Amino acid sequence: MNLPLRGEPLSVGFVLLHRFTLLPFAAFVDCLRLAADEGDRSRQLRCHWTFMTSTGEQATSSCGAAISPCEPFRDPASFDYIVVIGGVQDERDRVDSTALAYLRRSADAGVPLVGLCTGVFALIQAGLMKGRRCCVSWYHHRDMIQRFPAIEPVADRLFIDDGDRLTCAGGAAGADLAAYLIERHLGKAWAMKSLHIMLLDEARTGVHPQPQPVVFGKIEDRVVRKAIALLEQHLGEMISMEVLAERVGTSRRNLERRFKETLGVSPQKFSRDLRLRYGVWLLHYTGKSITEIGERCGFADTAHFSRHFRSAFGMTPSEMRKSVGEPGGARVDPFFLHVEGRPAL
Repeated sequence: MNLPLRGEPLSVGFVLLHRFTLLPFAAFVDCLRLAADEGDRSRQLRCHWTFMTSTGEQATSSCGAAISPCEPFRDPASFDYIVVIGGVQDERDRVDSTALAYLRRSADAGVPLVGLCTGVFALIQAGLMKGRRCCVSWYHHRDMIQRFPAIEPVADRLFIDDGDRLTCAGGAAGADLAAYLIERHLGKAWAMKSLHIMLLDEARTGVHPQPQPVVFGKIEDRVVRKAIALLEQHLGEMISMEVLAERVGTSRRNLERRFKETLGVSPQKFSRDLRLRYGVWLLHYTGKSITEIGERCGFADTAHFSRHFRSAFGMTPSEMRKSVGEPGGARVDPFFLHVEGRPAL
């Protein structure tokens, strides 16, 4: 990857796919805009940006807001980076073959590609992520491993810089990645100018952990937080405590001690309780059978799942599902997996 000399304008091309996610796009491009000029004048001096679509027509985001003007795809060599921003994943069968061909042409030209939010799915579909790790939001992690089992997704950090491929979880982290690239090309002062005007204290690094609101609240212990993030990514399987400890860079004994100090339970019990909570969610919000849910939650068989389920919730999975269907039956909050301090289980 050939970087422009420090101080030369930074040129970024945006590939906006159908119903692209607006927040990561806005965070990224506004960081560029504020670094490009003095104050808030928005002239494309130090940074240049171009919005492109397959047709050259305006791009409509997932919330309905439209971005215009957009251009047809330009020569990739005119950009330092090409950022692709994907759309919502309920339209997974919709493939923009023209955009994928452009991404392949850009890769052949040696232009670094940035997969922002679900834009990484487009990079995978274009065959450009083989043998590489990619960063994905915790929210899309399971969808990715189901659709692309040969890909190694990472959902415990904000972004990954793999040279000519950069992938970002999306959301507000789009500003962090943009600031990272601005600092690389223009210097830290310009990155900090953008962030301060955006009311952000500083750029988070790529390895900064993603928040996991479906699983846990603010947990101070870094090792415990990282272990929980890994457990959340593997709800459908049993991870031995030895493997978990190794993955977070500590011993099993130390991991168990820190879990008990932080959450009041062992990591084994926390893992099992977390998978049982996930089972409750699946009972409420999917039509999967009890057997399928038990397997998806990493239990050896239905009897094993039902026994632990009754112990935790005072009823069998079948009884809970029946109670949900009764008049006045209360559904759990979709985000009830939230854990903070000592688990309720």
